[in-house]
Amino acid sequence: MIRPALFETISTMKAHKWFGKVTRVVGLTIESTGPNAAVGDICVIHSGRQGTGKIRAEVVGFKESNVLLMPLSDTLDIAPGNLVECLDEPLTIPVGHHLIGQVIDGIGEPLGEKGNSKQRDVRSVEQAPPNPLSRPRITERLSLGVRVIDGLFSVGKGQRIGIFAGSGVGKSTLLAMIAKYSAADVNVIALIGERGREVKDFVERDLGEEGMKKTVLVVVTSDQPALMRVKGALTATAVAEYFRDQGLNVNLMMDSVTRFAMAQREIGLAIGEPPTTKGYPPSVFALLPRLLERSGTNIHGSITAFYTVLVDGDDMNEPIADAVRGILDGHLVLDRHLANKGQFPAVNVLKSVSRVMSDIVSEAHLASASNLRELLSVYTEAEDLISIGAYKRGTNQKLDEAVTAYPEIISFIKQATNEQVTFEDTEQMLLGRF
Repeated sequence: MIRPALFETISTMKAHKWFGKVTRVVGLTIESTGPNAAVGDICVIHSGRQGTGKIRAEVVGFKESNVLLMPLSDTLDIAPGNLVECLDEPLTIPVGHHLIGQVIDGIGEPLGEKGNSKQRDVRSVEQAPPNPLSRPRITERLSLGVRVIDGLFSVGKGQRIGIFAGSGVGKSTLLAMIAKYSAADVNVIALIGERGREVKDFVERDLGEEGMKKTVLVVVTSDQPALMRVKGALTATAVAEYFRDQGLNVNLMMDSVTRFAMAQREIGLAIGEPPTTKGYPPSVFALLPRLLERSGTNIHGSITAFYTVLVDGDDMNEPIADAVRGILDGHLVLDRHLANKGQFPAVNVLKSVSRVMSDIVSEAHLASASNLRELLSVYTEAEDLISIGAYKRGTNQKLDEAVTAYPEIISFIKQATNEQVTFEDTEQMLLGRF
């Protein structure tokens, strides 16, 4: 007698497999005749002269009767006639609490020595965003432990924030501070297109042992294929969604969305898409909202997301920055001029905004934050006059007040990387001074 479990296994087995053959490799893409597959399916290319190597690739399009594949690893050893086997499923990754404290790659495999063989859940990296009508409103604040953000741009659980900056202005350091000091249950940090040298620096110097205790780190370095960089962002989001569905409050931090967009640009141009906006094909601007809308709240928990945007030449209006800013719920602008003056975090208070702050803090807090911004604005407008000694006290009462308060404003904004501040202390300091 056949056992029920065995009968179910046999009944779901496929009686055949689809195969194709490699015809040519052009740049980043592999063309094959067959197999019968859909866009997004994962295939295995049996490479090498004996066909013993296995290279995973994804179906990214079709050209007449040929299938266009993009590899998840190098294309070495691929030759005409290599068999292409369709797995009939999209990319899936193992998820679970075993990932906390681990460093994984763009397809969920551990990069370090902390592999785990226990039973795991499996989740597709491609997920639909939550239904907009089923998303709870953001009404609860999240303490980040960074004074300038908690005080002037308070973040709610489930909010999505962009961090806009040029290179070397302190994005990674700010993310590490949030990871260590925030009140979130789990951090999921994605380093997309990062320099290989900086990965260990980020783990050991910026995060440290304490930060890694509640962190899942997804790393895809700049030398890896474009498809792997795109999948790294999707994998990190899928991991964060798993923890959100467990009822947890998750911090998702991605550095950077710009390199994710550049990877998709490589893929789009390779399969024949026309370059439209400053060299970016249409698929980039279609993929960005699909990625960014997956974070936020759902009926189980929340994903509070921080996406860094690397702006070329500090141009805040370049296409990717402009598109991302229009999707997210606020943005923090890191200013190179402030960093050069030694002000860290180098947040430009006058160019940054949180779109949900008025819903999550008290009226007194909001009034004090507005007063601080006004004083800083008045001082900044007259800074040149003050610097050359042309300002005379008593000619403008508001400017006199701003000049007096300026040292305290800078003291409030600046914070050492090893200094942790609670939200309550930040609020008390803000209300007491401004």
